[in-house]
Amino acid sequence: MTKPVMDIHQVMKMLPHRYPILLVDRVVEFEANSRILALKNVTINEPFFGGHFPHRPVMPGVMMLEALAQTSALLSFMSLGEAPDENTVVYFLGIDGARFKRVVEPGDQLLLEARIDRAKAGIYKYKTRASVDGETAVEAELMCTMRKVG
Repeated sequence: MTKPVMDIHQVMKMLPHRYPILLVDRVVEFEANSRILALKNVTINEPFFGGHFPHRPVMPGVMMLEALAQTSALLSFMSLGEAPDENTVVYFLGIDGARFKRVVEPGDQLLLEARIDRAKAGIYKYKTRASVDGETAVEAELMCTMRKVG
């Protein structure tokens, strides 16, 4: 297996999220200002599986979208070549065209892809896709912005 572009320790330096919301385990490919490929290993220990659904655990769609948003934020931060400080936050501005095509269950490895479609005036639009074993689980266009707070 090839060495990851960014391991979990480096991901945690770039994203403010922590358990149970940190949903990116590693970055495996990166092209500045263009695209990123990251992984999320889905385990039965995820806190949402206790209620979604106890009889048939399925990763909630909103959690898949959050994983794609975190991947997109990593693409932007890595493209800028700097780690955000505690006053930098990436906010969702919009989610368009979200389509869920496959369930994601414990044991799956979610491959998270994001491409910058447009970047203008601090607003980024990404084309994103999450897949398992080559099958699309979800695809969506995400819009985000980075802001200084505090």
